[in-house]
Order: sequence, then structure tokens, then C-alpha cells
Amino acid sequence: MAPSPTSPSPAQLGRLRLETTISHVSHHDMPHVTYVATGDNDEIYNKFSPHRKMLITFVLSFSGFLAPVSSTTVLSAVPEVAETYGCDGSIINLSNAMYMVFMGLSPLFYGPFCNIYGRRWVLVISAILFFAFSIGTALAPNLAAFFIFRILTAFQGTAFLIIGSSVIGDIYKPTERGTALGWFLSGTLIGPALGPFVGGIIVTFRSWRDIFWLQTAIAGTATVLVFFFLPETIHYRRSDELQGKSGMQKAHTMWQWLNPLRVLGLYRYPNLLTAALASSSLVWNMYSLLTPIRYVLNPRFNLTSPLQSGLFYIAPGCGYLLGTFFGGRYADYMVKKYIHIRGERVAEDRLRSCLPFMGGVIPACMLVYGWSVEKQKGGVALPVVMMFVQGVAQLFCFPSLNTYCLDVMQKRSAEVVAGNYMLRYMFAAIGSAVCLPAIRKIGVGWFSTLSALFLVVATLATYSATLWGKTWRDNVDAKKAAKSEGENRV
Repeated sequence: MAPSPTSPSPAQLGRLRLETTISHVSHHDMPHVTYVATGDNDEIYNKFSPHRKMLITFVLSFSGFLAPVSSTTVLSAVPEVAETYGCDGSIINLSNAMYMVFMGLSPLFYGPFCNIYGRRWVLVISAILFFAFSIGTALAPNLAAFFIFRILTAFQGTAFLIIGSSVIGDIYKPTERGTALGWFLSGTLIGPALGPFVGGIIVTFRSWRDIFWLQTAIAGTATVLVFFFLPETIHYRRSDELQGKSGMQKAHTMWQWLNPLRVLGLYRYPNLLTAALASSSLVWNMYSLLTPIRYVLNPRFNLTSPLQSGLFYIAPGCGYLLGTFFGGRYADYMVKKYIHIRGERVAEDRLRSCLPFMGGVIPACMLVYGWSVEKQKGGVALPVVMMFVQGVAQLFCFPSLNTYCLDVMQKRSAEVVAGNYMLRYMFAAIGSAVCLPAIRKIGVGWFSTLSALFLVVATLATYSATLWGKTWRDNVDAKKAAKSEGENRV
């Protein structure tokens, strides 16, 4: 008989501490039990050897590189793409904004799917479709086809980001996840920064369509890696619960699990909404900084080729790479420090590691970058250094926020991550769409000031979550439990 979703077998989970939280997303949902592993030798995290875990993390990082790099590779070639289709560059930037919108919508479906059917086959199918739609983008005969294939590619690519984070949560202990996620996120963040540099090289010497042929080749490689080297890591497939049910019962249950409102309903927890807004402020900063570089820095420094402007993207890319070695480790260090202080692990303590970087370092870099370009001070060196430093700082923030999503509600971690990515890419879409018109209207200095202010406000909200997040969670759970008890009495 299949194990129930709330009673994993001892062989699977080893020594576990049980934290029971009775909650309902709707009156149809069953109560769930959250299991939190403790100790250093938990079987649940020892299923794979350390070397196998490193291989899995590499495959996930490489695959997670795809969607983000595709979101920015075309930035260096916007004028050339616009010329091909006879439109203005802002229309091509709008295609990038639509790309972000569908990256944001995708998690509402992929988050629940990977809980039901497991991680591996959902990723394999997504990789194959990403590969196919990349071919479609490279061959797009007109602007409408270009938009459609870009959107379809975006919808598939986000699966790597959502499911990749869930896989990290499956195989690493909570005190190790920050480091592993730092390596995984390096692919997702280096991609957007180095994509335009690669695109600049290609479009300088070849057609912009070769950008998407390169993307196709990378997608094909990712498909092979996922198929042969990514095992199934999920601890329990919810599809097992469908055994023995009638067709109508299966359809009803599947709707309950796949209903997008289930993911959105998580935002009744103020701490999850706060974490999502913090991630959104960082992504807004990243895409509103990267998107207009060719239109902002080329005139400022009298640059004439896509390759020259593409070189500016190396600075944040190198910052993301350097931050990979330290950001995740610092997040794990902060967790262990507060375990020692409190005698227990509180999920919100991890958020403390991102506060000085999100509220101090990155806003300062944005202000110096924006006003140095606006006032034509500091030459090329100053904005390049600022882009590098904010790149390092972002890798001290994202591992903290992403790992918090895995830790805070482990039973529904894939859905929590999905909701976080949905909101952050909606802000990325808005940033990509409005940054160039806004900079033309108010200047890069004031636009950077607004971005810095967004980061500061998000930091204050995140700090409040470190203080009261556990209380917020307990209050929402208590209200849901009381509501459930009242419905049961009726």
C-alpha cells in the first residue's frame, strides 16, 4: 500500500522531528504535517553521495542558465532585430517584457506539477520544449512569430528555476542549502549579465538569429544532461494519492492541486509576501540596470558597436560569479549562528544575511552608477565598478531569500518558490518595459534613485519579517485551524 502524504516511512526519513501544522488552503484540502530533519546523519539527505549532489547541482545550474540568458541575450541586438521586423527598439524591449510576464506565470503551473509527478520528468519535458521553441525563435519569419516563440520559450524555461530550487531542498539539509543554492543561482544570475555580451559578439560579426541558434545548442545540451544525469529526488509524489480513485475523483483532486489560486493563496502569509517583494526589488534592479545599457552608455561614452556596449555586461557578470563563492556560505553561517544563540532553527533568521547588502550596498551602487552617468563624472571606470559591486552584493541576497522559501514551509516549498518567482518576474517585466521610456523622460540618475528607494523599502519590510515573521506564520495557521474546526462542527 502506498504511504500516506503525512506518514513517510522510517526507511525514507530516518530520525525526524515532527512539527504539525493543521492548515487548509480551501475546505477541500487535507491537513498537512511538516517534517523537519534534524541531526547530522539524516537519511533523507544522505540518499546521494556528496559528489552526486555536486553533479546534480551543476546540471541544475547549467539548465537554470537557459531562461535568464535568453531574457537578455537579445538586448545587444535590439536595433538589428527591430530593423529586421521594421519596428522601433521599444517594441523589441516589449517582447522582453512579455518574456518576463510568462516567466512569472509559468511557476503557477510548474510548482504544483513537480509536487504531483516528481522533478525529473517535468524537467525533461520542459527542456525538450525549450529546445523546440528556441528553434522557432531563430526561424521566426515575422514579428508576431518572434513574440509567440519567445513567450513559449519563457513559459518552459522558468521550470528549471522553480524545480531546481526544489531539488536543492530535496537533497541538502537546511544548514547546507544556502551554499548549494548559491552555486545554483550563479547560473540564473550570470546568464542575464553575460547574455548581452555574447549577443554583442554575435551581432557584431553575424546575424542576430545566430543568438537563438546558440541558445538552441545550449538547450539541447541541457536536455541531454537532465535526461542522463538528473535522478528523481522528490521524497513523495502526490500522484500516488490518486490510486484507487474514480475518474471524476481524480479530476476533482487534480484541480485542487493544480488550481493557480492555491499558489496565490500563500500570500495570506505576510512573511511570504515580504520575501517575494524583497526578491522583486532585486530583480527590478537587475533588469532595469541591464536592459537600457546600449541606449544609455553607448551615447555617454561614444560607443559605436554592439560589442563595445556588450563589454559593460561583463562587470555585473563577474560580480555574480565572485558572489557565488561567498553569498550562500554566509547565509548558512547566519543560520548556524542563530541556532547556537536560540538553541533551535527559526527560518526567518536566514533573512538577516541579506539585509546589509539589500538595504545598503546595492542602493548605494545604484545611486553612484545613475548619477555618475547622468552628470558624466568618473569616466568608464566608476559605473563599471558599481555594476561589479552590486553584482557581488546580489549573490549575498538571493541565496538567503530563495533558501528561506524552501525552509519556511517545507511541505509546500515548490509552491512557495513558485509564488516568489511569479511576483519577481512580474516586476522584472515592468522594469524591462518602463526603464527605457522612464530614463528618456526623467534621466538615468532619478530612475536609479527610484530603484534604490524600492530596495530600501523592501529591506525594511524584510527586517520586520526577521522580527515578527514567525508570529505572523503562527497567527495565520491559527486562523486557518480555527476556521477548519468551525467548518467541521457544521
